Amino acid sequence: MKLLFLSTVASFASFVCGHVHHDDDQVPLDYVRFPQPMYRPSNGEVTADAIFSGITTFAKLPWVQCLTRERHIPFDIAFIGAPFDTGTSYRPGARFGPAGIRAGSRRLTLYGGYNVPLEVNPFKSLRIVDCGDIPVTPYDNKYAIQQIEDGHKALLHREAYSPLGNDSVTGKMLMPLSLDGVNHPRIITLGGDHTIVLPILRSIHSAYGPISVIHFDSHLDTWKPSTFGGAPSEQAAVNHGTYFYWASQEGLISNGSSIHGAIRTTLSGLEDYENDDNAGFKRIEAREIDVIGTDGIIKKIRETVGDRPVYLSIDIDSIDPAFAPATGTPETGGWSTRELRTILRGLDGLHIVSADIVEVAPAYDTNAELTTMAAADVLFEVLSVMAKTALGKVQVD
Repeated sequence: MKLLFLSTVASFASFVCGHVHHDDDQVPLDYVRFPQPMYRPSNGEVTADAIFSGITTFAKLPWVQCLTRERHIPFDIAFIGAPFDTGTSYRPGARFGPAGIRAGSRRLTLYGGYNVPLEVNPFKSLRIVDCGDIPVTPYDNKYAIQQIEDGHKALLHREAYSPLGNDSVTGKMLMPLSLDGVNHPRIITLGGDHTIVLPILRSIHSAYGPISVIHFDSHLDTWKPSTFGGAPSEQAAVNHGTYFYWASQEGLISNGSSIHGAIRTTLSGLEDYENDDNAGFKRIEAREIDVIGTDGIIKKIRETVGDRPVYLSIDIDSIDPAFAPATGTPETGGWSTRELRTILRGLDGLHIVSADIVEVAPAYDTNAELTTMAAADVLFEVLSVMAKTALGKVQVD
């Protein structure tokens, strides 16, 4: 009996050893990692399973573990979460923003993802992935900010999946806009409170140098630490109202070619505007839309930025809380979701190197998920604008 038992164990062990495979060998034979077109079976019918099943990534994009075991997989655009909210001054909760925005994006590709006004389907023309979230500690702001910079930089400093190709007008080969001559991918970050933009701009600076910034927000976020929060400690001086001040001090921003949009904050005094000027920004007040309309706002932005590489940062509170209530510091009198989307489409042709959306705090949202859907739709416009314009320039002879 004992001999029979040992023989059985040996046979089982031999069977197991003979069937050990690597993870890559366990996928179905018909598995496609990057399906084109996305989420449509062979008969073209879109089913409910395509939207509600599986893990929730942004727009049901392929999930790639970009920071760990799948760092070798190239991409053109990556979504990455930065669940950090311990730099906020009023209502916390934006650490749950990445998850909420992904939930709000689930139906973006239900009908295929074609953007009618911009005449592009970004999901077909580029390899776009969701890299999950950067591991961020909630216990140490200084350490968390470094984690965000390191995580963003690890994604940015790679070669994009698709080549730049040739200029559509001259037919000449496009050259990368980056300082190191590499065709870098673009990163869209899901915040998180607005503090995360300081480490992101440090990452962007490492590839592009001082960058022009388009900043949609109800607040300036260029306040001196002594004005915003009082700076009781070195780390407290870095928060969601001062990060642009520090970015300017560090030389990360291209002065004179950066601009705010949707501003309607109260001030400590007019010296706040002087400080904002010194930080390198021009301003568009939210109320200006009543006079110059969306076309006038688009014109101001384009005249300020020109054809320079630009970073785009969108605070969800640029939208009026009637349309996006779930945010940390809401301000009434903002733009509608439709107005912001129109303005973003007006950025078509700009060289947007990367972008973010921040301050989405789902705990304050309605049952209908108004804010997270608005955030997802705003990013759909950003994604579409990115897809239409390569990050390249024609080399001057």
